[in-house]
Amino acid sequence: MATKILDKYGEDIHSLTLIPSGGGVFEISKDNSIIYSKKELGRFPDENEVFKLIGF
Repeated sequence: MATKILDKYGEDIHSLTLIPSGGGVFEISKDNSIIYSKKELGRFPDENEVFKLIGF
């Protein structure tokens, strides 16, 4: 997934950080705001859902 994001946005991305976590936490943030939380929704997003959330 990260590769597809980098392929599309290339140098327009200021940073892309993957942070390992535990306890079932999986969150996606954009511009310092959480745009997806597995803990809140109780499920992982599918790839297309992530791309839609980030504006892919």
